[in-house]
Amino acid sequence: MTTSVAPHVSRTKTVATQGKPGLSRKQREGWAAALFLAPDVIGLTVFVGIPMILSFVLSLFQVSGFGQYDFVGFGNYQRIFADPVFMSSLRTTLIYVFVLVPGGFVVSLLLALLVKQKLPGVGFFRTAYFLPFSISIVVVALIWRFMLDEQVGVVNQFLGWFGIPPQAWLGNPNLALGTAIAVTIWVQMGYYMVILLGGLQDIPLEYYEAARIDGASAWSNFRHITWPLLKPTSFFVLLTSTVAALTGAFDMIYVLTKGGPANSTNVLIFYIYQQAFQYGEYGYAAAIGTFLVVIMLICSTAIFLTTRGGRFSYGD
Repeated sequence: MTTSVAPHVSRTKTVATQGKPGLSRKQREGWAAALFLAPDVIGLTVFVGIPMILSFVLSLFQVSGFGQYDFVGFGNYQRIFADPVFMSSLRTTLIYVFVLVPGGFVVSLLLALLVKQKLPGVGFFRTAYFLPFSISIVVVALIWRFMLDEQVGVVNQFLGWFGIPPQAWLGNPNLALGTAIAVTIWVQMGYYMVILLGGLQDIPLEYYEAARIDGASAWSNFRHITWPLLKPTSFFVLLTSTVAALTGAFDMIYVLTKGGPANSTNVLIFYIYQQAFQYGEYGYAAAIGTFLVVIMLICSTAIFLTTRGGRFSYGD
């Protein structure tokens, strides 16, 4: 009898021991978080981190068109600040970013506030505003280049009805950058409108009902309810649009103006392309690329600090 009970007790203890988890709950959650984050971390490391390191290493060399690498240390970085075309390109880039990002944000926010209203046909207008973003940038830029043609473009023909003489929108150095910014805002406004509209719809309606009972005006509603509660969405829009303006302007500029006229639209991302693939200056182009990353980090940090990372409090 005794010999038949002992194995049973032993198996019970073994099963009980196996039933206990090997890791604590906190450890299991840590492992789960690591597994969820692993694809992003691997992707960022392979496609962003390693290329950035290789680009920095390449910027320390003078690369000839025949594949010869000569170590020059920080010579390419010293060359940057003595290059008048680079300084002109840097100024153009800063103007491009500081006009495009706030301008695009304001236009997108106004559209989001408009299409949030319960108006007839609002679904059609939401789709119409978003439609340009769904089309290839190259196609959009080609259409606008034709529409903005000085001789046969429909824009000048339309303005001619009001007695305005034809303008070389893409051929005049004083107009080309502004025209490129306006076309870019037109393309992107629908995308950011959708994001801001989502943020607006997340704001509880009870706040507006309480404000209406208190007799608050529309401006007071926007100032004290909409704007503070929209800060997280605004932070996301400002951050992503800034990065897109610094690094994603190549397609539009290449098709519209190719950096001209007289380098008036030659932003840094296009100047990098020229140095690398037109002049074969891979090391110098890599140095400019590294400099552009530094600018992007400075802009991102400034947005984090000024918006407090998109956080808000009910005291705002």
